[in-house]
Amino acid sequence: MTTPAHPYAFFDLHVVRTERLCPSMVRVTYGGTGLDPDAPGDRFVSAGRDQRIKLFFPHPHQDAPVMPDGRGGDTWFADWRELDPAERGIMRSYTVRAQRPGELDVDFALHHDGGSGPAADWAAGARPGDRVAALGPTGPDNGGYDFRPPPGDPVLMAGDLTALPAIAGNLAWLPAGTPARVWIEVPHPDDRQDLPTAADAEITWVSPGGLPDAVRAAEVPDGAYAWIAGESSVVKTLRRHLVKERGMDRRAVEFTGYWRRGATEEDLLAEYIAEEGAATEG
Repeated sequence: MTTPAHPYAFFDLHVVRTERLCPSMVRVTYGGTGLDPDAPGDRFVSAGRDQRIKLFFPHPHQDAPVMPDGRGGDTWFADWRELDPAERGIMRSYTVRAQRPGELDVDFALHHDGGSGPAADWAAGARPGDRVAALGPTGPDNGGYDFRPPPGDPVLMAGDLTALPAIAGNLAWLPAGTPARVWIEVPHPDDRQDLPTAADAEITWVSPGGLPDAVRAAEVPDGAYAWIAGESSVVKTLRRHLVKERGMDRRAVEFTGYWRRGATEEDLLAEYIAEEGAATEG
């Protein structure tokens, strides 16, 4: 596996504007010095696609998140953990929806079956000038994205509302004419969005609970590459279907659980901290 050339760094961001995209999603547009391509020092550079970043939110009694010193190098996680949990920035993972000179868009799902959490609550009430921090890439060759289809292969994508921003980024990135079948489960008919792409894409919007059946009923082209994200148990069901029942090469199925039914964001964060700690000790 090739080691990414570009590391991550911390960036101070502020809200420029917000836009309610649909009943269940709000877009927050951020500004900040590191988003200016001509700014000195580290610059935020996304790879597009399903580019992941860490966002750090303030607690209700704070105006800005409390962050560790430094640039966000290899010790950033340990440095963040050493801070008081009641004071340190509330960390969550999100997808870059779009980047323009001086601006960064992140779309927040406001409601799903796992309930809302501090990040979604913050986004719902965000106002211009509100401050967050981000741990983001300083170049496009980074380890924070998973969508890597082989050139020319047909593409399958499936996910729920939480995966919609990543699917949108993947579609926008795909080369012209790429065959793509896409299934997106949304809680409300008005959550459907226009998803620009140069790919030869067929997009199917699915009602709540219908994602597995929609994929099972579809034709899957030979040699396809699949990307699946959303609620963990549904993601596992779809991966099992594609690999065990459809006979797809497991190496051609990329899958990520963005949330888990019955678990709060804090539960998942605690598991993440335990896994990161075990990896560091190992």
